[in-house]
Amino acid sequence: MKLLMVSLGCDKNLVDSEKMLGSLTSHGYTLTDDEQEAEIAVVNTCCFIEEAKKESIENILDVARLKQEGKLKALVVTGCMAQRYREEILEEFPEVDSIVGTTGYDQIAEACDEALKGIRAEFMRDISDDPEETGGRVITTGGFYSYLKIAEGCDKNCTYCAIPSIRGHYRSVPMEKLLKEARELAEKGVEELILVAQDTTLYGQDLYGEKSLHRLLKELCEIDGFRWIRILYCYPEEIYPELISTIASEEKIVHYLDLPIQHASDSVLKRMNRRTNQADIRRIVETLRGSIPDIVLRTTLITGFPGETEEDHEILKEFISDMKFDRLGVFTYSKEEDTPASRMKPQITKAVKLRRQKELMQLQQGISLKANEDRVGRVYEVMVEGRLPEEGVVLARTYGDTPQVDGYVFINTDLDLMTGQFVKVLITEASEYDLIGEIVDESAE
Repeated sequence: MKLLMVSLGCDKNLVDSEKMLGSLTSHGYTLTDDEQEAEIAVVNTCCFIEEAKKESIENILDVARLKQEGKLKALVVTGCMAQRYREEILEEFPEVDSIVGTTGYDQIAEACDEALKGIRAEFMRDISDDPEETGGRVITTGGFYSYLKIAEGCDKNCTYCAIPSIRGHYRSVPMEKLLKEARELAEKGVEELILVAQDTTLYGQDLYGEKSLHRLLKELCEIDGFRWIRILYCYPEEIYPELISTIASEEKIVHYLDLPIQHASDSVLKRMNRRTNQADIRRIVETLRGSIPDIVLRTTLITGFPGETEEDHEILKEFISDMKFDRLGVFTYSKEEDTPASRMKPQITKAVKLRRQKELMQLQQGISLKANEDRVGRVYEVMVEGRLPEEGVVLARTYGDTPQVDGYVFINTDLDLMTGQFVKVLITEASEYDLIGEIVDESAE
């Protein structure tokens, strides 16, 4: 049977999709990315915010139409939306044959088998029961970079977030399992390993009685094959001295951190149930930059949170101006049902949210442009991502750019560079988000 996988949402969800694909291929399914030849489809959904829900629904409808047209025999829905809205999906989408929850993805082959037999089945477990390892992953990112999910769930209980009710409490993956999975990825040619979790900085607290991300990182650095190791989703209040010193001292760990701070007004942070304040955030940023001078810091913010005043907004703008984050994204607050924030008053109008988002992003554009202009004249080692033939340029990333999230380096060259190769590039021009450069060392490593 030819199977189509539609993976939506975050990189953590993508890891689940890749593990499902590994299970499905070992079970005899053949993968295809052509919806016209697919005989069965799996949609791995997201419902973190309203836009993600809409995207998931649209994709389910698109695949359902293929089934109605007779080109598809079965449709399986899994992931966060399947977990949270199981009954609604089964009621509203008669084309859906099987539902698989967030902790049931090891049963995906059985779910597909049942669906093809015309049996409408549900594969749900308690959200804190982890799936059994079914062996192997199918890398869908091109092969030169891949994600390693080091923990599942979250205990933070931020008032705007439904993740704990969908993914369960925080639980670290045992280190031996992670190292085995990482070695397998390295053997497949992965050169950039990207660590992800709802909060990577808490890794090991539940298993080993203390934060152990620095220990895991040191073990990962011993694995042959990885050139870059990147860490995402580090809650600022959980960053600790041993982690900072490990990032600073280990050559393979790129000097880049993603710090989801969400806001800078203490009153808003308190209503969000964030376990930090602006002074603490400033202190950790200062410590990171002092210990690792070339570190690239990325953050994400939420604007329009219930009760956010114009004064709160101005505090956030001043904070952005002062901190000068290298990378910054702004989301408008999404009212998620059954979360404490959904019941808070006053709720901010959509127009005000969008206006504040625009102001923050315009402010950041100037900061980002200045940071990129400061990179002109410097030489960076970059990873090649591909070529744009119509533009006559090669796409690449510096250590300061996470794939699918940050900007690119556009290299003017006729050299036949391979995806995943590393070359040295002199930066010659800069825009708000991207850089332009030329190769200074033409021997691709």
